[in-house]
Amino acid sequence: MKLAFVGKGGSGKTTMASLFARRAAALGHPVMAIDADINQHLAAALGLDPEAAAMGPVLGEHLPDIKDYLRGANPLIPTTDLMLKTTPPGPGSRLLTVREANPVFDMLFTQHEGIRFAATGGFVDDDLGVACYHSKVGAVELLLNHLVDGTDEFVIVDMVAGAEAFASGMFTRFDHTFLVCEPTLRSVGVYKQYVGYAEDYDVRISVIGNKIDDEDDVAFLREHVGDALIGWCSRSRYVKAAERGSVGPVADLEPRNLAVLDAARERAVAGGKDWAKFTRQAHEFHRKAALAWGNDRAGVDLADQIVPDFVLGEHLLRAQTV
Repeated sequence: MKLAFVGKGGSGKTTMASLFARRAAALGHPVMAIDADINQHLAAALGLDPEAAAMGPVLGEHLPDIKDYLRGANPLIPTTDLMLKTTPPGPGSRLLTVREANPVFDMLFTQHEGIRFAATGGFVDDDLGVACYHSKVGAVELLLNHLVDGTDEFVIVDMVAGAEAFASGMFTRFDHTFLVCEPTLRSVGVYKQYVGYAEDYDVRISVIGNKIDDEDDVAFLREHVGDALIGWCSRSRYVKAAERGSVGPVADLEPRNLAVLDAARERAVAGGKDWAKFTRQAHEFHRKAALAWGNDRAGVDLADQIVPDFVLGEHLLRAQTV
């Protein structure tokens, strides 16, 4: 299951993403966690040494390597120069699975307590004033477009704060989106933005309340987000200790807060996967990118890379049964 964690800056989305990942891994599920936020804090929240993580390789600096590997022997993509972040897989492309070993995962992901972790990387001096953060996040979009995952596997992406995620089509790459929401007007405002932008794309959105002190807070969220609210987390001594550098076993999280994580995981699994929709939307956003700027840069019609009947998950399943 591909899952996005979003919300207003400071809402606790990174904390929630890390707790979800660690809980799922502790229960024996294969888990990948990717930090796609411009503020790179997921590594520390997962319990990695933040300084060591910052010194490691990052996805955004290895986009050419990622493209070259994923391109494989696809005859429609003779060179990596013809790959956009939206490029969908086709015959001959290399598809990824959560549990496999491959050169990209070996080079760019770190193993920690049963979780495969990678980060897009933040801005460096050469980026300032000349680069857009979406160029780094494009590596994540490409990986998601080529990744075949099951309902017992979890690929968790800590997204950029606010509604910035809608600057690209990556918001459609997820089976479920969890919006972490404080009981404030600014936080529910981000929820309403998300719902408004996503309503034409059949994006499954659930709200997890955070920093809840009392029933008034719960009532406020119910008033503004309605049935999208699937649970809420109260203020946590465990989280406070983790944010001070003492990350204990996730089983030590308060039982009520653990129950919210389990409810979120069950909601995602119950929704299942829709490979036809995933593929259709990948093709839609690739056409948009090609028309907006890709074709002019490449000098060819990049929409010709689309193979309409190449449905990602279904294609792999057919290959495995042959």
